[in-house]
Amino acid sequence: MTAEPTIADAGFPVHAFNPGEELPVLGNAHRLDEYQDRYPFFRSSEENGFWVLTRAEEISEALRNPTVFSSSATVVSDPDPAYLWVPQMLDPPRHTAWRRLLAPYFSAGNMRRLEESVQARCEALLDGMAERGGCDFLADFAQRYPTSIFMDMFGLPISELDQFLEWERRILHVGPDEDPDRSIAITAMFEVMGYFDELIKVRREHPQDDILSDSLSWDIDGERIPHQELLSFCLLMFMAGLDTVTIQLGYTFWHLATHDEHRERIVREPEIIPSAVEEFLRLYSFVPPARKIMRDIDFHGCPMKAGEMVYINTSAACRDPRAFDHSREAVLDRKPNQHLAFGTGPHRCVGASLAQRELRVALTEWHKRIPDYRLPEGFEVREKGVMHGIKALSLEWS
Repeated sequence: MTAEPTIADAGFPVHAFNPGEELPVLGNAHRLDEYQDRYPFFRSSEENGFWVLTRAEEISEALRNPTVFSSSATVVSDPDPAYLWVPQMLDPPRHTAWRRLLAPYFSAGNMRRLEESVQARCEALLDGMAERGGCDFLADFAQRYPTSIFMDMFGLPISELDQFLEWERRILHVGPDEDPDRSIAITAMFEVMGYFDELIKVRREHPQDDILSDSLSWDIDGERIPHQELLSFCLLMFMAGLDTVTIQLGYTFWHLATHDEHRERIVREPEIIPSAVEEFLRLYSFVPPARKIMRDIDFHGCPMKAGEMVYINTSAACRDPRAFDHSREAVLDRKPNQHLAFGTGPHRCVGASLAQRELRVALTEWHKRIPDYRLPEGFEVREKGVMHGIKALSLEWS
């Protein structure tokens, strides 16, 4: 890695750092590993730069302190966003009220009730796949398995999945080189909200048994949720439901396709799958939250100023050798495994239990049918920026 030299008179390290850059797979994690080994924070050298925290202790502390580290801006390059993601971009107490509304839908009991549909959807996608001898893993499985489950929960038509995935790409996976002012992302966000604006009108007249219909009768502190806030909620659920488990499946199956000993162990010892899922979540954590600084603070030697942005990548926390032994290796039976892949503090992912269940089912059912697979010879795996994830993953088997 070639980095700018430290600016001596700044009193802290400064480096060229573009979190949206496309790199070879794990390129983003590896460069943060290098910075982490050298210091707990640095500043990006770009105009209107931002702080980057590199170690687990400071990252965890920041995520638990919304008073200083506000979620009112969560994209590091956009400190004054023209959009709102509800409840992600809300701070307590408004965020807390929203979490209470959402929690029952993602409770352990409700997840158990969903088990049958999760299992059935996974099996339906895998039926006949083994005979094909290979697949485009993301397009054929990872983008369709978890997204269809979310769409059922939210009352969205499966027939429009391809359009939803294109909106998703434009919002979360177009880097700053292509979209420096985020106009592509913002346009897609408003198109999504326009779609939900029309769908809400339909649901008011013809409610169904889904989260969207239920949300139309929610209130906070005795007041009905404003329509614009509902649209912002729909936008966030759309992004989270269509992308996160897909990305994690990509990293997990890339790992297993390139580490024969781990794939063979999962086939031989399927009882290890729950532990392996947690380890893959830790090792390949991909969520790059950012926060806006609300007041001047010296944070463990980092001189942050009100209005500045800080990049708090959970991957760095999860790969920190101060927090985990053999932190940059996969230890499938690691215990304990208190990773931060789902975040921590008030914004810990509300859908964590659903994601864990979907991942466990996918690993179990896939390896019953396709126990031995690999990357095609010469296939290069690359990583898209912004919300990090594998761009394409081709698998083959005999």
